[in-house]
Amino acid sequence: MDVKDHELLNYLEGFLTENRKEGFLRVLQNRTKHFTIAMEDVYQLHNTSAVMRSCEVFGIQELNVIEQKFGKRIDSEIAMGAQKWVDVFRYNSVQNCLDILRAKGYQIIATTPHDDSCLLHEFDITKPSALFFGTERDGLSAEVMQQADGFLKIPMVGYTESLNISVSAAIIIQDITNRLRQSKLDWQLTEEEVWEKRLDWARKSIKDIEFIERKYWEALQDQ
Repeated sequence: MDVKDHELLNYLEGFLTENRKEGFLRVLQNRTKHFTIAMEDVYQLHNTSAVMRSCEVFGIQELNVIEQKFGKRIDSEIAMGAQKWVDVFRYNSVQNCLDILRAKGYQIIATTPHDDSCLLHEFDITKPSALFFGTERDGLSAEVMQQADGFLKIPMVGYTESLNISVSAAIIIQDITNRLRQSKLDWQLTEEEVWEKRLDWARKSIKDIEFIERKYWEALQDQ
């Protein structure tokens, strides 16, 4: 953020309550990009929304949604407002998503019940990781499985061999983020990223924000 954006943030935060501003800082202290979540062509809309909600609740800042087959909007009722606080990136192909996440420095981890998968409690949290979740019926595509750097599964002891994707995601996200916060890793957002999210969230919290920003910039030009 440049100086003008910092000044804009200070101005916009004047429209927010102290509780809202303090809430931003408190939540952002627990946000991370050390892990990111990717969902591949999940057909059931409510599952995508529920995973987004889990990301928000447990502090994952970015969610990646591959819509190669099924173009879906986020179900706002199930997301419960999480779409305001989680950054969602959409991709029209699996390869594009894989390439971009690798370029950001993430290893690709496929969640799968296969026998050669790493068990959740044994998963190495030290490396920045993009965890991929597949469709409800077929799981992840061969494209993801073949290019994955590792595989991860939840230990299960019953007859049922799989869980609903939203349940699986919630279990995994809660476990790895809890361990991350207890670690000595540098997992938090950078100071610059915190400033950027404060500005983003302030904009999303203010009614008639376009009108208010326009008046702000007009007043600056008149000075």
